[in-house]
Amino acid sequence: MEPLKAVTVFCGSSAGNNPAFEEAAITLGKCLAKNQIELLYGGGNAGLMGTLAQTVLDNGGKVTGFLPEFFITKNPTFLEVIGKTVIVEDMHTRKRNMLEKADALIALPGGFGTAEELLEMITWRQLGLHKKPIGILNIAGFYDKMLDWVSVNTL
Repeated sequence: MEPLKAVTVFCGSSAGNNPAFEEAAITLGKCLAKNQIELLYGGGNAGLMGTLAQTVLDNGGKVTGFLPEFFITKNPTFLEVIGKTVIVEDMHTRKRNMLEKADALIALPGGFGTAEELLEMITWRQLGLHKKPIGILNIAGFYDKMLDWVSVNTL
């Protein structure tokens, strides 16, 4: 396997209800920067997304966020970007760009958006649209129920 150059990370735009989630984002950010792996992410500056991106940047790493146009009109604070930001047309374009530019995908804890992104990437892999590895960081058992569901519902 080729060395990883860029990894897409899906994660929450809030910090969540467990300090371990933020600790994991910091640890992952430091690891990416140390190994000179570019972070590709949703472009947010808050929550786990903001913590992860700022940690990568603070440790000398490269960060590229993908921000849908409507986020900017909905919430101008999204313009307070971390690293390089690519403005894209919509959520589907965001996910497609994040997949195309990544060598692997990782999910940290998050909300419905993170779950949707993760499951779509799993579906696209199952359909043969990509062959990139997908990692789920099951911090403090966050994904236990989802992994149980997947294990009994995989055809």
